[in-house]
Amino acid sequence: MKLSHIVVLLILSLSCATLFATETVSEKAQATSNDIKRDANKAVNRVQESACTGSDAECAKQKIGNRAEEAKDTIKDKSSEMKNKMD
Repeated sequence: MKLSHIVVLLILSLSCATLFATETVSEKAQATSNDIKRDANKAVNRVQESACTGSDAECAKQKIGNRAEEAKDTIKDKSSEMKNKMD
């Protein structure tokens, strides 16, 4: 191939690479907001767990419930962030 063909193909391939969607500013702000909310909820849960005055079983039940809620929130937020990155 001629050098000019290679250069044209290179330019076209590089220009197509920039066509991938990126998160908008509002989507990035929402992701940051979600991270802050999750961290705050996690801190509140840890304080509640350390202040638990019930039996060991009740405290363990509360701890498991808190971890499940945190995992659910994380999965929900990360899936919406991945969707925003793909859009």
